[in-house]
Amino acid sequence: MYKKSDEAIAKLSPEEYRVTQENGTERPFAGQYNDHKEPGIYVDIVSGEPLFASSDKFESGCGWPSFTKPIEPANVSELRDDSLGMVRTEVRSSHGDSHLGHVFPDGPRDRGGLRYCINSASLRFIHRDDMEAEGYGKYLNQVEEIQ
Repeated sequence: MYKKSDEAIAKLSPEEYRVTQENGTERPFAGQYNDHKEPGIYVDIVSGEPLFASSDKFESGCGWPSFTKPIEPANVSELRDDSLGMVRTEVRSSHGDSHLGHVFPDGPRDRGGLRYCINSASLRFIHRDDMEAEGYGKYLNQVEEIQ
């Protein structure tokens, strides 16, 4: 159901392409979803696979959208990344194979302790009011009103 296609790749902006297809990283605090607070879900901009829920988003201060866990764990792959002279865990979408960001063990302890640090350029936001119409209705129970 979810997959990478030439058509989807062709629609990417240069920045979205650089991040998702060339393992790039957007500048901190520059991404459109860093301060985003509306209820809904975030999907892979290439494949449309559901990745994160707004109810799992938190302000980490790192400059990129941060989440405590994936909405659908099978849609997120974790890979060893030893580029830049350090060992990190890269996060990619399972079906679209888009580079999303990295996961770190310094998230909120009371919510599992993980921080999925994700590039806005790899995401498309679907507002709660549009989720049913766009085929994501089964995830409505994971989206809460944000206080």
